[in-house]
Amino acid sequence: MDIRSDEPELRTLMLAGLEGDEASHKALLMKLSAYLRAYFKGQLMRTGRGPADAEDLVQETLIALHTRRHTYDRSQLLTPWVYAIARYRLVDYLRRTKASIMDVLVEEANEVLAADDPMAVESTLDLEELMAQISPKVSQAIRYVKLEGLSVSETAARTGMSPSAVKVSVHRGLKALSRLIKQRS
Repeated sequence: MDIRSDEPELRTLMLAGLEGDEASHKALLMKLSAYLRAYFKGQLMRTGRGPADAEDLVQETLIALHTRRHTYDRSQLLTPWVYAIARYRLVDYLRRTKASIMDVLVEEANEVLAADDPMAVESTLDLEELMAQISPKVSQAIRYVKLEGLSVSETAARTGMSPSAVKVSVHRGLKALSRLIKQRS
């Protein structure tokens, strides 16, 4: 089950919902709930949490998607926006339940940084401040690949970097961000 393969259908439902089609909006939330359930169960299993916690996160995320739907940029893909909100809900949950940042793999550090509304993040970590401490080239690669959901090739085309350089920049940048986060802990 891959949400990206359903991007066109989900995006169509989202756009119709934004135009006032309540049936489309409801259908979108129903379809997304299955993807979100699988996502949260997989993420929480690694931290020893169960399906009930995943279901709570599904409901929280659906509410956030509903109340924040006006922030969706119609010119962008829908799935990266949905997962940014889901990741924020997951990280917020892990904070509330006192999960350690050490539970998050370095490769998934972007999940600690993503949020649906940067002004609402209750974390002491300020994404802009952290990103300013790494090189602009690396920061841009992370933004495109990890926060905006672009592919490595799309990022390479936008930045003029080779795909290998994009991968290396993202990997090294996430490690650097992880070190910065640990220093603040």
